[in-house]
Amino acid sequence: MPIEEFEQHYLLGVPRMDDTHREFVDLLQRMQAADKARFIELFAQLQAHTEAHFEIENALMRESAFPAVREHMDEHQRVLGELRHLARKVAEGSLQLGRAYVRQQLPAWFRLHAVTMDSALAAHLKHHRRPLSFDPATLH
Repeated sequence: MPIEEFEQHYLLGVPRMDDTHREFVDLLQRMQAADKARFIELFAQLQAHTEAHFEIENALMRESAFPAVREHMDEHQRVLGELRHLARKVAEGSLQLGRAYVRQQLPAWFRLHAVTMDSALAAHLKHHRRPLSFDPATLH
């Protein structure tokens, strides 16, 4: 089931994460009604956005010594693997699996990931307010 809008319970209180999540949901919404050519274009954007999104979170986890860094990063790698596989199919014009992934699997994954793994990371970041040695904005 698609995510109809960015719901309040996805807000984590970490502006960079919240902004990235809003962008992710907006991209998924735009993909719902996209024609074939636009969907192919947006899927490539989705892959690039998700790679940058995960790079930011991975850096935040490493910099803040997040205890569940390995599990969280493993989940990111799993999703990126799926995206990369489907991106090749979509780029070749095979959209059926890509559309199903964007309509069903990715929203379901995001809902769970945002309120579990990402909320744990956000709580950790707010509790351990340490200055970061990088600017997360430069990773976007």
